Order: sequence, then structure tokens, then C-alpha cells
Amino acid sequence: MEFLKVLIQIIYVLICIVLSVIVLKQEGKSTGLSGAITGGGSDTYWSKNKGRSKEGMLENATKILAALFIVLSVVLNLNW
Repeated sequence: MEFLKVLIQIIYVLICIVLSVIVLKQEGKSTGLSGAITGGGSDTYWSKNKGRSKEGMLENATKILAALFIVLSVVLNLNW
């Protein structure tokens, strides 16, 4: 049972590190005032196909890793 707890802790630390790196690699959501003036609308090719882009994959990975982070946090706080 102790081996399982150590294994989960190692996975937890790895998820924390990877999640931090992925969040730092993402671009900001707001483009600021200059983007609103020059860019205009949100119906561009880029915004419609964002899920297939690198940014879309980073967002999906963030959601999955965040869910795993929460689940492992609960599991590690259970009294074994």
C-alpha cells in the first residue's frame, strides 16, 4: 500500500510540473485595445479552427491535467 502512495505522489509532482509549463506556454486571452481596433471580429479562420491548433491542444491538455490534479489531490488527502 505504501508503494501505491509513493507512486501516486510521484505522478502528482509530475502533473504539477507539466501543468505549470503548459500554462506558461499559453498565450493571453485578451489582445488589449490595439487588437480590438485593428483585428476586429472573432469570426476568423484561426478562431474557428482553434481546437486543432497548438493553442487548442494546450487548452485541452490544461483541462485534463487540472482535472487529474484535483482528483489526485483528493486521493492523496484520504487517510490510508
